[in-house]
Amino acid sequence: MIRIGSRGSQLALWQANHIAEALRSLGHEVSIAIIRTTGDRMQNIAFASVGAKGMFTKEIEDALLAETIDLAVHSLKDLPTELGEPFTLAAIPRRGDPRDVLVSERYASVEALPSGAVIGTSSVRRQAQLRALRPDLEYIEFRGNVDTRLAKLGQGKADAIVLAAAGLDRLEKTAAIRERFAPEALCPAPGQGALAIECRAGDQAIHAALQPLEDIETRMAITAERKCLATLGGGCLVPIGAYCHRGGDQLSLLAIVASADGSRIIRGERRHTDPEILGEQLAHQLLEQGAGAILGLEAKRA
Repeated sequence: MIRIGSRGSQLALWQANHIAEALRSLGHEVSIAIIRTTGDRMQNIAFASVGAKGMFTKEIEDALLAETIDLAVHSLKDLPTELGEPFTLAAIPRRGDPRDVLVSERYASVEALPSGAVIGTSSVRRQAQLRALRPDLEYIEFRGNVDTRLAKLGQGKADAIVLAAAGLDRLEKTAAIRERFAPEALCPAPGQGALAIECRAGDQAIHAALQPLEDIETRMAITAERKCLATLGGGCLVPIGAYCHRGGDQLSLLAIVASADGSRIIRGERRHTDPEILGEQLAHQLLEQGAGAILGLEAKRA
């Protein structure tokens, strides 16, 4: 029996069941254990006020260490760029749509929103880039699972919200999507749209069972994005976006570093065949363009 650990949200359970069905199709018996994380318990508190490192993963990793579960299914963008030594990222399945989307019941696009309209999002990355596009709009903290955010939108607490496309696609809740932002307009979070399957580093049997689920193209793209993020020293509370895709025989990586108010956005793009080199080179390019000042690295060195 392979035991999967998962958060209890509708999306997290979709993800866990998706992996469970894939494993069952390979002949394995699978069960799912729901684990409540710090992030789940703090739904009404802004990420920026508590710090988000490990908010959605610590308790699940504790269960892995205790061997009460065999693997965990995460949204990859929730994982720290460096896993603890006891763990390994055993498989990354084929990625969903990495883009962000505008969801609204009244307005067809971000350009169609009237001045002073309210956009709900808990992501400083999304807010920063949207402020650059539409500084005349109001941006408010909008936490909760997908259904909670859609319900708040329906109650008129915002004129529009911005969410990850993959989550809405997986839950088949796409009716109110009005715009899928091109990565050049709203650069996604590193790893957005991808799932991460984590297990104990020494568990060779589970690692072997997961190998058929691995998608090498997604792994390479994610590796470049996360290497860029790690080299910049950023986490999910810093306005950093990164998106990698294959362009011919090379990988193409786009990344941005933004000030929280959107007044300054540094963009860069590079190509390379090696995802680790690509991510590191683009991060250094952004730092040379002044990203360190936005990230506060100069202040830390002083």
